Amino acid sequence: MSNAASSSDKTPSFEMTWGSSTSSGYCSEEDSDSEFEQYFTARTSFFPKIRKPNLNVKQDEQTECGKQELTTADIQQKVKEYNAQINSNLFMNMNKDSSYTGFIKVQFKLARPVSVTHPKKGGHDAAGRKASGVKRRTSFYLPKDASKHLHISSRTSAREVIEALLKKFTVVDNPGKFALFERSERHDQVYVRKLSDDERPLRLRLCAGPSEKVLSFVLKENETGEVNWHAFSMPELKNFLRILQREEEEHVKQIVQRYALARTKMQEALAGSTPG
Repeated sequence: MSNAASSSDKTPSFEMTWGSSTSSGYCSEEDSDSEFEQYFTARTSFFPKIRKPNLNVKQDEQTECGKQELTTADIQQKVKEYNAQINSNLFMNMNKDSSYTGFIKVQFKLARPVSVTHPKKGGHDAAGRKASGVKRRTSFYLPKDASKHLHISSRTSAREVIEALLKKFTVVDNPGKFALFERSERHDQVYVRKLSDDERPLRLRLCAGPSEKVLSFVLKENETGEVNWHAFSMPELKNFLRILQREEEEHVKQIVQRYALARTKMQEALAGSTPG
């Protein structure tokens, strides 16, 4: 699997395509083993808001095209049809061994923060901040509109795509925390399906064609039940506790203000009323 096309004039920029910036928030000053741990959050609340289920989003099953075996002639024809439909230079190319290479775009829909390592002095991190000479690790929320193009092979598995994405963003979290999903729109309905680790995303892209409505890829948390707090580092857990403390203080403040306002209105009503 390569991270760039063979020809420089046909290789798109792999710069991150998010538009919003990551805001700085709570920072720890833990310093252990000469590694400065620094944490940023871009949420106003540690606990996610309870959302109503989207009735238009349904769990999907693997398409027939994704199940059937394709002959070399089938692949050549589909690659030809695919390349005829795109308006960019993100072409698919056949290899002599009947494999093929091409590009997939992956959107990030992560609800929890990720931990990244800072590059060497003089470079920039994933959020565009200039790095210092101190080795640091940063935890922050990726913007919802972040996306990335990857140049992969028809033999590249979904697991390898996840690992490549984490490597490009210098994310040090366990790849098992994440899962790759396919998303499609059909008949005013949105269907999502979690890809197994050994599925081939480029094969799915070829079968579906280049339309993002017909098929798109999304990186999300691998929801397996309760949060495994043991998977987080000690500085991360301490940072979460600080966030919880700040939220608790804010909630207490709001409750006190609400009752104080109610008490004031009651006292005003009592003062303005006549006995009897």
